[in-house]
Amino acid sequence: MKALCFETFGNADVLQYKEIPDPIINPNEILVRTKAIGLNFADIYRRRGDYHLAGNPPYILGYEGAGIVEEIGTNVTTIKPGDRIAFADVPFANAELVAVPSEKTIQLPNSISFETAASVLLQGLTAHYLTKDSYQIKQGDIALVHAAAGGVGQLLIQIIKLLGGTAIGLTSSNKKAKVATLAGADHVFLYSEKWHSKVLEITNGTGVNVVYESVGSTLEESFNATKIGGTVVFYGMAGGNPAPVDPRMLMDTSKTLTGGDLWNVLTTFEERKQRSTQLFDWIASGKLNIASPTTFSLQDGAHAHKLLESRKSTGKILLIP
Repeated sequence: MKALCFETFGNADVLQYKEIPDPIINPNEILVRTKAIGLNFADIYRRRGDYHLAGNPPYILGYEGAGIVEEIGTNVTTIKPGDRIAFADVPFANAELVAVPSEKTIQLPNSISFETAASVLLQGLTAHYLTKDSYQIKQGDIALVHAAAGGVGQLLIQIIKLLGGTAIGLTSSNKKAKVATLAGADHVFLYSEKWHSKVLEITNGTGVNVVYESVGSTLEESFNATKIGGTVVFYGMAGGNPAPVDPRMLMDTSKTLTGGDLWNVLTTFEERKQRSTQLFDWIASGKLNIASPTTFSLQDGAHAHKLLESRKSTGKILLIP
């Protein structure tokens, strides 16, 4: 099979599109021929060497994709060849064939295309647990969303609105501000403005109930924009490492800092099924709109990485084998 690999850590130019052996499935796995693969910042971090990678090179990136079942292991009884499935947390996805543990499969309804599944699963399930578990959005809550024009950002805005909240978005350009507004944001500010002051202005000086913080380097300002007793949910650091947080500040202001990681949430087949079913229902009923993805062929994966790193993209980037 062909796969997008790399031998050494570095910039996007280390990526190679090459022939490697097909995966061999064990009795509890299925072999999936991928039709669409999601690109995420975690792939960038791994390529750079920011995350630990097990095993020896060549390394294959990717955790999210959708495709057709080609073969099933001897112990698999609930899935058959020809089934349409997707996955959000299976390694080595940047390839034509992927060995997927059967408990990590998410079966696709006919209403959900491969491209939609690969666009929404990882980011959509992230937005789902952030608004349901990390901080449960309630009617009347005001939420501040970093990187509001990105894939997770646009979904967060829509889900916050679905659950009865007010969404304030932060973006790096006027073009991206329009994207966040189209997603449903009630207010959008630019990072180049004194955005935490503007957030305080429109909340009558009190601040927001929750900040969904994915930039990292803006963590201190996020706390400044949070009301007394409010919450900052830290789930990414696309803009650099955060400054240390003084626990005394948390005590004095009754503010909460909580973290979020999808891998700690998707622990069972039932969790995947329950959460993805709600996502798919929202999409099928028109309550959740998925922006058209930007697509690259898998062999042009280096160009896709460069676009994601440039921060000029809006919405999801897909790799098509």
